[in-house]
Amino acid sequence: MNTNDEKRILDEEAEITTAFQELLDIYLASQHRKKVELITKAFNFARQAHRGVRRHSGEPYIMHPLAVARIVCEEIGLGSTSICAALLHDVVEDTDYTVEDIQNLFGEKIANIVDGLTKIAGGVFGMQASEQAENFKKLLLTMSEDIRVILIKIADRLHNMRTLEFMPVNKQYKIAGETLYIYAPIAYRLGLSKIKTELENLSFRYEHPEEYAKIEKKIEKTRQERDILYNEFTSPICSSLDRMGYKYRIMGRVKSPYSIWNKMQKKHIAFEDIYDILAVRIVFTPRDGEDENDECFKIYIALTKIYDAHPDRLRDWVNKPRANGYRALHATFMSKRGNWIEVQIRSERMNEVAEQGIAAHWKYKDQGDDVSNDGQLDNWLHTIKEILDDPQPNALDFLDTIKLNLYATEIFVFTPKGEIKTMPQNCTALDLAYSIHTFLGNHCIGAKVNHKLVPLNHILQSGDQVEILTSNSQHVEESWLKFATTAKAHAKIQAALRRQQRILQREGEEKLNEFLQKEELPNTIGNIEKLWQKHKLKNKDELLTAIGNGTIVLGSDDKDTILGNKRLKLSSLFFFGNKDKKDEKESQTATFENIDRKQPINLTDDNLKGNYKIAECCHPIPGDDVLGYYDEEQHIVIHKRKCPVADILKSSHGDRILAANWDTHKTLYFQVPIFIKGIDSIGVLNEITTIIYRQLNVSMQKLHIESKDGIFEGTIWMNVHDVDDVRNICDNLKKIKSLQTITRID
Repeated sequence: MNTNDEKRILDEEAEITTAFQELLDIYLASQHRKKVELITKAFNFARQAHRGVRRHSGEPYIMHPLAVARIVCEEIGLGSTSICAALLHDVVEDTDYTVEDIQNLFGEKIANIVDGLTKIAGGVFGMQASEQAENFKKLLLTMSEDIRVILIKIADRLHNMRTLEFMPVNKQYKIAGETLYIYAPIAYRLGLSKIKTELENLSFRYEHPEEYAKIEKKIEKTRQERDILYNEFTSPICSSLDRMGYKYRIMGRVKSPYSIWNKMQKKHIAFEDIYDILAVRIVFTPRDGEDENDECFKIYIALTKIYDAHPDRLRDWVNKPRANGYRALHATFMSKRGNWIEVQIRSERMNEVAEQGIAAHWKYKDQGDDVSNDGQLDNWLHTIKEILDDPQPNALDFLDTIKLNLYATEIFVFTPKGEIKTMPQNCTALDLAYSIHTFLGNHCIGAKVNHKLVPLNHILQSGDQVEILTSNSQHVEESWLKFATTAKAHAKIQAALRRQQRILQREGEEKLNEFLQKEELPNTIGNIEKLWQKHKLKNKDELLTAIGNGTIVLGSDDKDTILGNKRLKLSSLFFFGNKDKKDEKESQTATFENIDRKQPINLTDDNLKGNYKIAECCHPIPGDDVLGYYDEEQHIVIHKRKCPVADILKSSHGDRILAANWDTHKTLYFQVPIFIKGIDSIGVLNEITTIIYRQLNVSMQKLHIESKDGIFEGTIWMNVHDVDDVRNICDNLKKIKSLQTITRID
């Protein structure tokens, strides 16, 4: 070993020691019991276990567990058990040590948490399962017993996202997509709003780097203007709070890049059209003897004497906290400059809960304080347990079911006896039925809302009084999945459908056996396969279900299919025998493993004609941020990175994700829909078509326009080469004064 190597090792050892000491200093400054000896023991054990191993960044691996432990302690606020588990979280997965070793050295609690954090392979989904879905399932199983498992996993994911730049591009897409689809919503659900925002922004930064940079630049460009607005707006507020004798902090909050981009996408608006980029937060210490809830409203009343309040934008999260425990009073005021500005009013305790979520709740509960959302958290965990007890056979369905409602805004409805129920916004009467009891959901025929009869799919509003109506003759229908919105309702409906399907399949199997015996046909896999292929079904289960429910009645045609195909099969095997072997050999060489997954695939004019498939769910065109997905049929399907289907694939089959770049030269055409909206006037349609046809020489495929009350809106489908064409079309259409909105539909 030369002198440079020795110096590098010494420097790294010093860096590791410093990082651990900083962790201890943060821990000692907290209000947790001081178990320094246990934490030091866990650190030394992990340091030795990971010795000689490096991360993709080149730094010693132990720096990762140290960083995770610091996030757990400093940003989430957990204590010694969680810090030790964070330090040890990769030991079982990456070294020869076992969970039993951890239990012998550090006790059962820490060992159980580490076990929950350890990835697994295989499981209930079968051979074609997504390992990611299996890992997540185990994580949730352990989480339902100890919530600290998911809190540490979120800390682990946060540090991985902070260091994602060192990973290959296809891995970046996988990890960022999984983070946005699963971990950010769970962070939100557990009240970790600051971490949730950072996870979203980091995911956005790696999936759409150009869009992220543009929004960051625009935020910075408008900073000076916002600072002036902020100072003018808050100056009289500070004077008022000073006179009232409050000890307070007041700060500006700028909407995050991801939140801005997401709003631009959903509402099809430009950055300049978003009015709520700036918000103001007031964090106060309650005055002696005063109730913090009352204090929030006293501050609100003081602000109404300075500014006009928006009549429809008062959000009372003080008396009715969100399901994740968040409490604050939100109101929107008109500034002297004519801008609407949201003001968030919260106490220091409310602010700590908003930042640290469930961890802060535990701290205040330990101090004997009332924690108003414990029941809601317990209900959510109970729902998770129910879904896990009856798991979905399909990995994508499972992940979608778990994710459902994590971001949902809550409403409050009442039972006939006046009991209050918290439900997600846009939920239906059927969702409420399932939230009360599975039997009510399975036999629900409708409801009475505010004493009026409504159907199953009626959307409930906050304040509704709801009585669920049932009938023993009612049975679950597949169509219910289209309007059920909660995770619990989806899980229970799918479970009931599977039970019904199993009954039908048993009946179908009996009818099939009777048919084969009657016609003296052998009951073989080959014969059954001929039948489901003849009826254009996907597999044997679908055939049995169709026979069981009477959709298919077996007859002479089916007998002829079996006998006729039998003779054809023999001749086919004789004639094509050598060719089949050759094709089999070729298919074995054209596998996913032969693709260099670390390098982006180039999408050219030639290979787009045959080698790759353009996803129909999102219709990407050259210039869009895209990725490739290698499907089960050995096709590479190109999706937009922001496509909802791609989000699920990144979260469930991330090992099949490929980075992709466009390398096209305006020879191929892609159909794109453009949404337009504006003031209806004579000749406006002629102006639109003149610009598209004559000035730009673009071919329109379809045009749909509707006008009502002097406002028209519609969609134009046209052939373009790439996003530059779309941008050029939109820029030219903006010259028409009557048009207010021109945007591409995703």
